Amino acid sequence: MAGLYPLKFNPIYLEKIWGGNRIKTILGKDFSSHPNCGESWEISAVEGHISEVSNGFLKGNNLTELVEVYMGDLVGDKVYKKYGLEFPLLFKFIDANDDLSIQVHPNDEMAAERHNAYGKTEMWYVIHADKGGLINAGFNRQITREEYLEYLRNGKLTEVLCYDEVDPGDVFFMPAGRVHAICKGVLLAEIQQTSDITYRIYDYDRKDAQGNTRELHTDLALEAIDFTYLEDYKTKYNVEKNKSSEIVHCEYFTTNVLHFSEEVEKDYHLLDSFIVYMNLEGRFSIEFENGEEVIEKGETVLVPASLETFRLVPLTPDVKTLEVYIK
Repeated sequence: MAGLYPLKFNPIYLEKIWGGNRIKTILGKDFSSHPNCGESWEISAVEGHISEVSNGFLKGNNLTELVEVYMGDLVGDKVYKKYGLEFPLLFKFIDANDDLSIQVHPNDEMAAERHNAYGKTEMWYVIHADKGGLINAGFNRQITREEYLEYLRNGKLTEVLCYDEVDPGDVFFMPAGRVHAICKGVLLAEIQQTSDITYRIYDYDRKDAQGNTRELHTDLALEAIDFTYLEDYKTKYNVEKNKSSEIVHCEYFTTNVLHFSEEVEKDYHLLDSFIVYMNLEGRFSIEFENGEEVIEKGETVLVPASLETFRLVPLTPDVKTLEVYIK
């Protein structure tokens, strides 16, 4: 069996009522057939949206087929034992040209019971924000379930939500149960569990081109919401140049940011997981035993678990990429 190599996939572009064109103008991705592209699914095993390889001898194979054939060599033995044939993470770029609906996601237990699926814990890394661009994460004070329902019924829910003005590099961790929304003018990278279950709470009474409002899931959401109030929802982290700097760690994924201008040697003998790079700035190559793969700005690549050592080589003066795996 031929050796595995860093895998790229054809992006899956999704048209959204709130989508724009920053995935093209900022990240350089071509979605000419989608004038309002809200999301680029970079690596996905969600049913109906399963990614296909775009490079190398495995070109045309989909992600689920790869896991079936390569198992632990692709995802790591520990990951394969836990998730089986289901690739456990979904990677996206999201462009909000208008406010997204206010929403919440169920946890694993609730999602399994209601949908026979995994829950949805996720994180956001802000790539671009227009001046005044906002993100909602959680509530702006401690409120009760009854107060929440009263604000919702009166169309005043936004009055009790916490909104942060954001800048590039800001990070938000969104555990299942936290009410949240991306607002107009924000482009971000999203890393999440493989799940497409979203409970839409409020959508600003928007109508689509046919004059229809979008479906809301207020009753389902009510049971999913965690009403815990935090003073600060933004993730604090420090970056050390030319080294992987951890920004989020949870049971589902670990995400580092790697800002580098010189070669970086990687040795992941002890990790037992695939590694994904979402490249945000510059371009670089991954040099490994049997070759190299060049990663352009806006590209996402999956490094199989069997490639335990490799080198990241900057091809521009500065590179910034997200690095994701499962510990």
